[in-house]
Amino acid sequence: MDQLDDILHQDIDPTETNEWIESLNAVISHDGTERAHYLLEKMVDSTRRAGGYLPFDPTTEYVNTIAPQNEAKSPGDATMEWRIRTLIRWNAMAMVVRANRKPGELGGHIASFASSATLYDVGFNHFWRAPSADHPGDLVFHQGHSSPGVYARSFLEGRIAEEQMDLFRMEVVGKGRGLSSYPHPWLMPDYWQVPTVSMGLGPIQAIYQAQFWKYLEHRGLIPKSDRKIWCFLGDGETDEPESLGAIALAGREGLDNLIFVINCNLQRLDGPVRGNGKIIQELEGVFRGAGWNAIKVVWGSYWDPLLARDTSGTLRKLMMETVDGEYQACKAFGGKYTREHFFNKYPETAQLVANLSDDDIWRLNRGGHDPHKVYAAYHQAVNTQGMPTVILAKTVKGYGMGAAGESQNPTHQQKKLDADAVRHFRDRFNIPVPDDKLADVPYYHPGKDSPEVQYMLERRKALGGSLPQRRRKADQKITAPELSAFEQITKGSGEREISTTMALVRGMNLLLRDKQLGERVVPIVADEARTFGMEGMFRQIGIYAPFGQKYRPQDADQLLYYREDIKGQVLQEGISEAGGMGAWMAAATSYSISNVAMLPFFIYYSMFGFQRIGDMCWAAGDMRARGFLVGGTAGRTTLNGEGLQHEDGHSHLMSGAIPNVKSYDPTFSYEVAVILQDGTRRMMAEQEDVYYYLTVMNENYQHPDMPAGCEEGIIKGMYLFRDCGVSTNGNGKGKGKAKAPCVQLLGSGTILREVIAAAELLEKDFGVHADIWSCPSFIELRRDGFDAERWNRLHPEAEQRVPYVTGLLQDRAGPVVAATDYVREFADQIRAFIPEGKRYTVLGTDGFGRSDTRAHLRDFFEVDRYWIAHAALASLAKDGLVNAKDVARAIKEYKLDPEKPNPITQ
Repeated sequence: MDQLDDILHQDIDPTETNEWIESLNAVISHDGTERAHYLLEKMVDSTRRAGGYLPFDPTTEYVNTIAPQNEAKSPGDATMEWRIRTLIRWNAMAMVVRANRKPGELGGHIASFASSATLYDVGFNHFWRAPSADHPGDLVFHQGHSSPGVYARSFLEGRIAEEQMDLFRMEVVGKGRGLSSYPHPWLMPDYWQVPTVSMGLGPIQAIYQAQFWKYLEHRGLIPKSDRKIWCFLGDGETDEPESLGAIALAGREGLDNLIFVINCNLQRLDGPVRGNGKIIQELEGVFRGAGWNAIKVVWGSYWDPLLARDTSGTLRKLMMETVDGEYQACKAFGGKYTREHFFNKYPETAQLVANLSDDDIWRLNRGGHDPHKVYAAYHQAVNTQGMPTVILAKTVKGYGMGAAGESQNPTHQQKKLDADAVRHFRDRFNIPVPDDKLADVPYYHPGKDSPEVQYMLERRKALGGSLPQRRRKADQKITAPELSAFEQITKGSGEREISTTMALVRGMNLLLRDKQLGERVVPIVADEARTFGMEGMFRQIGIYAPFGQKYRPQDADQLLYYREDIKGQVLQEGISEAGGMGAWMAAATSYSISNVAMLPFFIYYSMFGFQRIGDMCWAAGDMRARGFLVGGTAGRTTLNGEGLQHEDGHSHLMSGAIPNVKSYDPTFSYEVAVILQDGTRRMMAEQEDVYYYLTVMNENYQHPDMPAGCEEGIIKGMYLFRDCGVSTNGNGKGKGKAKAPCVQLLGSGTILREVIAAAELLEKDFGVHADIWSCPSFIELRRDGFDAERWNRLHPEAEQRVPYVTGLLQDRAGPVVAATDYVREFADQIRAFIPEGKRYTVLGTDGFGRSDTRAHLRDFFEVDRYWIAHAALASLAKDGLVNAKDVARAIKEYKLDPEKPNPITQ
């Protein structure tokens, strides 16, 4: 291999080499670069066929991808746009500095937008179209730390008032007018479209939004158009696995509606991104290898004459040799330092700048700060077909901040500027703020009739209107089916045993048959459709494939064969929960982004949901997503053979932390039906900004008919499943079945069936009666209870509200025992609302999961019928309603081991 490297990197016959190069240049001159590229590819292919080892080099020289003679020219007024850009820079800086002069350490960032101002300015002025009657609008994922610059532009456009600028990061006192720290649609629902500052989430969202737009087009739900998704991210952000984890999908599916703009300022939060390497080269190789069109915007126009005079190639060689840590130092220490430590490394490069002053060298600009280079890159990107584009734009972090932070390691955290730094900023960008006002760091607005503002407004008018802007509701209203449409699953299963997963899939199929809603249902799976019994959908509605099915599937002779189709309705995202969630988020926000309301169902192993992709779930709440997340094979004891990493005992605690998620753990098919209908109505017909989390199980059992009048209780979270006929008479003793002790048993999911069995044991073995309560949502019960508690505290003289749980249990006899397939904290959430004086005992599956049968697991975690019956007797004994001997007898008869270790310790 060393010998091969010598051959590849040493020229053994320079004369022959020059002859080949001259021939190639002649081809380029006569027939163009495309012809030359074709010939080179044929020669490479011929060499490889002859057995030659030609390793693929995914990177190109460290120069701009687009040669100066090939650059598209901007139609804009460059001088005017520079002037506008300087005003936006100043106001963005002022907003952060003024915020941090207030008490409270509000924070904020100056350096990120300072480095990317030109990248945004060119897009706003020439490329990003707003939704209008003529165009569906582009979608921009703004880099979160650059939000001050977006606000500053809106300030000049008249969309944000000066007093509102001073409410940056002050959303409480702002009372709806505050400016959120980063893009947050929940807090600014008419402005921001997508949340991005949890780094890495913007890129993966953008990829799946682009895929979903193609999906909508191929299915005929939106017309084909040239709309684009623009995703801005930092070079340091690409370290996040979500940033690059799905780029192969974009290349594989040819998502030419997607453009990444990576602001390569060579710095992340603490220091260089790749101080010992070259991040632009690294990213070029990664994206080109994934099938992207990679455009490098490394050097600004001031470098063009130097590169043109670099006939020896030494400057290009030096550019390749220099690592990012050195480039950072050159910008931090100025022209003299750059001459000495960069250009003077070779006589040829020193000669190139011999006639330049140190100030001239310092002004040699990077490509991301040159609007001409940026425009050319954007122009090529929007005209690229058949593949996504990444633009790698080299910039300076803290550009314009001078000694206060330009290209310095701590610059990301810079929030305050002293008087000298503010003066330097003003002078560098020629802002008309007098010295006597400089200490206040005032905002500057040239006036609504000024040439600058009029130019901005004209450009935005030509592009359809202002951005960012967000649509709150889709124009078309969708009617949700009535509960009667779900009769197949509201009726019992008779002798047949089914799972709640099967009930859910049946419910989805019923929705798919709905004339108005059916085409809007989007089933999404990572790679487990067969696990969840969804393979019937393969044949019925097909799996989306942007290029159709180019092969005959192995199971083509079977009824439920694997069918891919360009108009397929199922999104099958491979083994990637993050990918499935990205697709779900795109569908769940389609009502806002594309004005087409969709109803997505993302079905996955519940353990791999809120735990694995919790940050995306939180972002979905922020962006007001609507749809169903379905945690399949949920609970810690139902997925009996899979073990610790698969068995879920806590997903509902995480879902319950997201304010606009409605979480349910149903037991019976009719509960699934009620929840599906309610969610469909609220999200599609009423267009409420909520989404639903539904856990379903793979355990088969018989399902009863829906009891009359239970619908409201299911939605609120609790209803009486079976009444033992004993009510309280005020002292906790029963009447109706005079002296029989009574207990209230609560459960959800599959453990409700153990609760039902426990009630039978109590009746048969101890003469204890039990009311049985199904609790599909302890989270909804908790929220209702604390809402009532808060209202009562704030309205002491008004009639006090009664929490729903309290109202249900206050006239019921005996203590309360709850058991679920989740950790104790899950059912313990309602303890505060158990009627005063009633004992409350909670059983749950605290501890690590493990593999075994369901029966053994429920015994191990102490949530089976015997442990529930024992807990009920123990509670009754403490209340004096049975004696301790009854509790001891239960331990013996039910073969419970009182000395077994606590499951949480094992």
